Amino acid sequence: MNNKYVIGLDYGTDSLRALIVNAHTGEEKGTAVSHYKRWKKNAYCDASKNRFRQHPLDYIESLEEAVKAALFQTDEEVANNIVAISIDTTGSTPVAVDKSGAPLAMHSEFANNPNAMFILWKDHTAVAEAREINELARSWEVDYTKYEGGIYSSEWFWAKIMHVLREDEKVREAAYSWVEHCDWLPALLTGVNDVSQIKRSRCAAGHKAMWHPDWNGLPPEEFLTKLDPVLSGLRKNLYDETYTSDVAAGTISKEWAKRLGLPENVMVGVGAFDAHLGAVGGEIKPYYLSKVMGTSTCDMVVAPKEELGDKLVKGICGQVDGSVIPGMIGLEAGQSAFGDVYAWFKDLLLWPLKNVFTNNNSELTKTIQKVTEELDNSLIDQLSKAATNVDPEESSVLAIDWLNGRRTPDANQELTGAITGLTLGTNAPAIFRALVEATAFGSKKIVDRFKEEGVRIDGVIGLGGVAKKSPFVMQIVADVLNMPIQVARHEQTCALGSAMAASVVASVHPDFISAQKALGNGFEKEYQPRPEFAEKYKYLYEKYCDLGKKIEQMH
Repeated sequence: MNNKYVIGLDYGTDSLRALIVNAHTGEEKGTAVSHYKRWKKNAYCDASKNRFRQHPLDYIESLEEAVKAALFQTDEEVANNIVAISIDTTGSTPVAVDKSGAPLAMHSEFANNPNAMFILWKDHTAVAEAREINELARSWEVDYTKYEGGIYSSEWFWAKIMHVLREDEKVREAAYSWVEHCDWLPALLTGVNDVSQIKRSRCAAGHKAMWHPDWNGLPPEEFLTKLDPVLSGLRKNLYDETYTSDVAAGTISKEWAKRLGLPENVMVGVGAFDAHLGAVGGEIKPYYLSKVMGTSTCDMVVAPKEELGDKLVKGICGQVDGSVIPGMIGLEAGQSAFGDVYAWFKDLLLWPLKNVFTNNNSELTKTIQKVTEELDNSLIDQLSKAATNVDPEESSVLAIDWLNGRRTPDANQELTGAITGLTLGTNAPAIFRALVEATAFGSKKIVDRFKEEGVRIDGVIGLGGVAKKSPFVMQIVADVLNMPIQVARHEQTCALGSAMAASVVASVHPDFISAQKALGNGFEKEYQPRPEFAEKYKYLYEKYCDLGKKIEQMH
């Protein structure tokens, strides 16, 4: 029998990663990355307003570029025996669509309208709308947020939709329905031209859109209309059924088979969010916290349904049957900023170099630009080395990591970060260490919440760029959690998780557990907590919690 191959596509915040693997063994056959061209230029975004939008053409162009580049690394035998593709994306990243399911930005009259584009996960323009959803949900006879931690976030589906519909009359009139990024791409690849035929992801619907079988799907029309009449009539154009990622969305269309150079019988799986399939690729198992550590974090736990029972975990990003591994409850938490906190501090330090000598072509300007590029690539590493020598007990600096609001526990995107204890003797490495410690303390708040709510945490698995590239950060997180952290070996666990899902969709493996055993890469390193630092951080964590309470009182 010929070997079969699958493609995992990981749509991250900045780029798409394509991974081709042997569906039986997990052997990597080709991989490529394509950066979103418009996003790279900060097109359609306004950070000062927390508005982050992505054009669908970025996704389409990167799809062709990355898949073709990955295929170029293989041979004819591999290309002819690709049997399935599965996709993960950021989320909640919804878009307004017409009746065919096409994003409005694909129409000429909306081509440059940010409200007609995908609203990226970290877009926080809908803070007011999230507040209104929470207020109404708490007064309604059924709390439709109860399976989403009891607090709805501005990062999620309904808040974003309501904000755009209020803000933009033209989009409101043209939008027939709304589709998550992870649902739109499989529909695109399979040639769906009727939005009612799109298979919607259980992962996206359950965690971000208040979908649950207890109330027959999405919240009822009465609730949505009470929120705002702009939502009137939308529910009937959305969906009732949802699907887990072991289900096929369909077969690739002839057009896309030709455009990508793939066989016409390739199956396309139902999509999911990146962190959820990243947890699969990182070989998550029951009661292990899978931390996807990048610009933000997304923390996943899975538990058998019969063991979790009717337990509701407060203040997280949802608990959904089958959102990570079909047959288990997936629980999601996370931090709105993690690596972004370090990037912010780096950019702060580089501001003079990037903004002072910019208006001439002198040799000095050219030299400064070259130095700036070098520092941009190396400054975090240099700060990490210097911060290693800062004693957390002797340093008076303490930080709060809510620079992009707080996702969990207890979502509140109106919160802001803080740095306290500064003196004339405080230097950059001391501030950097305090920021790293703050993100670690934020991680501990999540672990503590799970434990307080009766969900045990037996271990921690680190995934993503920070886990792979920053021993300094990982050691501090292990010290603060006072738990070992295993780091997944594979460079692209989200893409690998998508490939695992594709292997199940194509029936190469019967389920996700079998796919994990066959395709998993194991772990490359384990960070052990250092007892002397773990003890120091107990005291500092208490100070972090007290400072956080004071910051909340100010908002």
